[in-house]
Amino acid sequence: MLQILGKASSINVRKVLWTCAELQIPFERHDWGSGFRDTATPEFMALNPNALVPVIEEDGFVVWESNTIIRYLANRADAVHLYPTEAKARARVDQWMDWQASDFNKSWSYAFMSLVRQSAAHQDPEALAQGCREWTRHMAILDRKLDTTGAYISGGEFSLADIPIGLSVNRWFETPLIHADFPAVSAYYELLSERAGFRLYGRNGTP
Repeated sequence: MLQILGKASSINVRKVLWTCAELQIPFERHDWGSGFRDTATPEFMALNPNALVPVIEEDGFVVWESNTIIRYLANRADAVHLYPTEAKARARVDQWMDWQASDFNKSWSYAFMSLVRQSAAHQDPEALAQGCREWTRHMAILDRKLDTTGAYISGGEFSLADIPIGLSVNRWFETPLIHADFPAVSAYYELLSERAGFRLYGRNGTP
């Protein structure tokens, strides 16, 4: 059975959990990370030298990096409805997954650490204000794209890209800051909430 290493509150672990729900993949999850088993140990770092969750293991095969994991799971299941094989369609999915992991993540990092994690190292008022502006700017990019598609991030059908993007949208709504009005994002959030996997691992009140 697939083994998932990482605490359920981690946004990156939740990508894997939601993907498993979409693909009906049975798994066992083990708590690793802050507040649980220490990832900075030889045991864990033998699996992931970066000491980060999630990690998956199946019959001795180990993979880390959340977006790589969910791509692997989709390929493993031949889930072309989530991760198409046609080059242009796959590129549309990949670009939004990569954007979420890079630019989008960076945009909300400071504000999230300040307002949700209450990190003492992230309490500079000017840096927080700038972080909120950057997060809002990236949400506006998302809103414009969703307004164009009228449904999901890469087009009219749910795809693998909606898993990392949807979890980031959950983080936006669950963080206590002034939220600009983004109608397409709000509609997207409600559309995702029709999916059992998102209700279990996305819209669960845990950003």
